[in-house]
Amino acid sequence: MLPPVCILAGGLGTRLGERVQETPKPLLEVAGEPFLIHQLRLLAGAGAHEIVLCVGYLGEQIRETVGWERFGLRIAYSFDGRELAGTLGAIRRARGLLGERFLVLYGDTYLRVDYAAAAQAWHASGLPALMCVLRNGGRWDASNALYADGHVTAYDKYAPEAEMQWIDYGLGGLERRTLDLVPEDAHDLAELYRELAERGLLCGFEAHERFLEIGTPAALAETDALLRDALARREEEAS
Repeated sequence: MLPPVCILAGGLGTRLGERVQETPKPLLEVAGEPFLIHQLRLLAGAGAHEIVLCVGYLGEQIRETVGWERFGLRIAYSFDGRELAGTLGAIRRARGLLGERFLVLYGDTYLRVDYAAAAQAWHASGLPALMCVLRNGGRWDASNALYADGHVTAYDKYAPEAEMQWIDYGLGGLERRTLDLVPEDAHDLAELYRELAERGLLCGFEAHERFLEIGTPAALAETDALLRDALARREEEAS
């Protein structure tokens, strides 16, 4: 059983333009279904049982579409206030729903990783936080992490160093007490991860398959095609 999973799904999705004027990014259609449904199905298959959706922009649409239960998952909602809280602010707002230990991912990513193995490695490390990383070498975005022997030893989203060859994969884990390691005016989860890495408190787990995401029109089209292909293969195998 996985720890509770916090999904950060409150962003505006501005790079997608008119597509998100009336539809929040997690509900954009991908391979015939709202993207968030694909994500929840994946998490249920990986052993998740509890989901906390941090929502903001058009968040009521997300709650009305998804509801309180899907694929055996219990789903709770945490809403941003009048102003967007940022990724770290959203987690802090939801902390009462998440328990002492939880996983974190983004509402626009489809992560093909062994979630259970990642959670087990994190538990075995004895460390209070987790970051899944992918050996990137600048292929899909700027590499931003140093990783070795099960530890993320440095992380910087905004000013990555040249020797960084790994990238934050988009799946992390936090003990609730870590939320107080950075000032209250820190709003970006990346600030907390950087602090955790500097203190030697960040367990690393290596992913091997490229992450999929829907943050741009090109990425949305690519993810749609890949998920359609995967669905067709499953249907062919089942027939």
